[in-house]
Amino acid sequence: MRSTLVIAYLSAFLCSDSYSQNPLFIPDTLSGTTFNIAVQSGTTTFFAGHNTPTYGYNGNLLGPTLLMNKGDSVTLNVTNNLAVPTTVHWHGFHLPAKYDGGPHQIIDPGKTWSPSFKVRNEASTFWYHPHGNMKTEVQVTKGLAGMIIIRDSTEATYALPRRYKLDDFPLIVQSKGLDVLYQFTTGYHRDTVLMVNGTIDPYLQVPKQVVRFRLLNGSADRTYYFGLSDSSDMHLISSDGGLLSQQITTKRVRLSSGERAEILIDFGADTVGQQKYLMSFASELPHGIIGADSVGTNTIVLGDGYYTNPLNGADFNLLRFDVVSTTANPVTTIPASFTPVVPIPTASATVTRKLIFFPDTGFAGQQGFVEGPFFINNRLFNMDSINQVVYLNDVEIWTLINQTLVAHPFHIHDIQFFVVDINGTPPPPQYSGLKDVMLVMPNDTVRFITRFSDFADDSVPFMYHCHLLHHEDEGMMGTFIVIDTTNTSVYENILPKYISIYPNPSSGKIHAQFERSDIYNTFVYNTMGECVQKSIFSGQTLNLDTGSYPNGMYYLRVQSRKGSYYSKIIVQR
Repeated sequence: MRSTLVIAYLSAFLCSDSYSQNPLFIPDTLSGTTFNIAVQSGTTTFFAGHNTPTYGYNGNLLGPTLLMNKGDSVTLNVTNNLAVPTTVHWHGFHLPAKYDGGPHQIIDPGKTWSPSFKVRNEASTFWYHPHGNMKTEVQVTKGLAGMIIIRDSTEATYALPRRYKLDDFPLIVQSKGLDVLYQFTTGYHRDTVLMVNGTIDPYLQVPKQVVRFRLLNGSADRTYYFGLSDSSDMHLISSDGGLLSQQITTKRVRLSSGERAEILIDFGADTVGQQKYLMSFASELPHGIIGADSVGTNTIVLGDGYYTNPLNGADFNLLRFDVVSTTANPVTTIPASFTPVVPIPTASATVTRKLIFFPDTGFAGQQGFVEGPFFINNRLFNMDSINQVVYLNDVEIWTLINQTLVAHPFHIHDIQFFVVDINGTPPPPQYSGLKDVMLVMPNDTVRFITRFSDFADDSVPFMYHCHLLHHEDEGMMGTFIVIDTTNTSVYENILPKYISIYPNPSSGKIHAQFERSDIYNTFVYNTMGECVQKSIFSGQTLNLDTGSYPNGMYYLRVQSRKGSYYSKIIVQR
């Protein structure tokens, strides 16, 4: 049962055009190459007279915006002052697995974790948040989230707003639940209080010029369909991983949980004192997305209060803009184009993988198609399992198939990717740039292409998962390791027992005998990591001619529909 105060707030929020009354909080910044971050508990007053227990980084709620430059070597000293373990994941960053901040890098109470790495990402908007095993939703809901802005020399050449708090604003958009005692609750059916940068009912004074907004959907589950109340244009310039090839003039920008976008809004034609709202047009969201008017079917529906939540399927205000005078040296024009973003050619892919999203119907029956828990390739997350083995510098195409009745925002760590197609059709312009989160609609198939470069680790995995935090915590997550084939000390032979390799060492031919007939792809790498031979065959026996190989060590990878397998082979005459 919700408190009468929260209900009164919602009634005013949904029905009034003049509800905004609190100045938007803008987080302070930290810059340089060493960042000291304290994870701490505190209290925050969301409603007068009521203090809600919260978490924050270097404060009671949320965290400072971290300003970084591409090419810098940074150290982040994270001290956990909570009474419970936590992690800090640098969402969207390309970095070594041991510094990624996933569930394998737990920070116990009272301990400090100090990852150090070179910033390699393009200029864009990223964020940091917990990624603990089964504790992500509760810790994010209580306030652990912060934005990261990466700058680089290419982005600096464009006439863009980049003066933080003057014409360049972070907007962390979240919906949360508050119970009768003003304590946070979790679960996507109770998120009825909207916040931007932790501010309820916010307004922001914006100068009469071009202004940049860095949008982050930091909600546990809700998707937003951003637009302006007066139907004026927005100009999308950046997606998750960097600037687009050209700005996209649009009325709407859709962001699911974990996604980011940068937009420009030109207030130059508005009058001083004019007001307009940044809104979410949830009534326009397709069925199946958390936040739309319905999820499921007439007989299998998302329950537990989803259809009584007044935000679902409604159009609502997020932030009021109050137009004020221009700043000194205002940006008054919008660049038409940027450095071309060139996707990876699909013909360069040497590996394909398929991930299928499916419910645990044995646990929840047919209702599991909307409620979960959800599997990826018929498996739930296990801390001690490796679900995929990837090879350094390989170009791969991953196919995501959603066989559930709810949309899942898929996120992969370490890399950015290009969306190849959605149900065989090229993606819309919003998805033409680098991405690390992609919303996969019910019954849709999405393909993306990526290259696994720079970082390999034979024991510490990266993650991929649904970014609906409730689903992630329930196990809709998998792991992958990246293997460097030039490193001869790892994985001497991880072929399963039903595949035999003989003779090994070989003086001219190697035979591989398979227990069952299938279609197999084979790749042979030398110790420099170069692919010296690749082939495809159907059957049970592979005859590999090594007569032209110089003496030495090689690595054989065998790929089938069951997975990829790896073995060391020796050529010796």
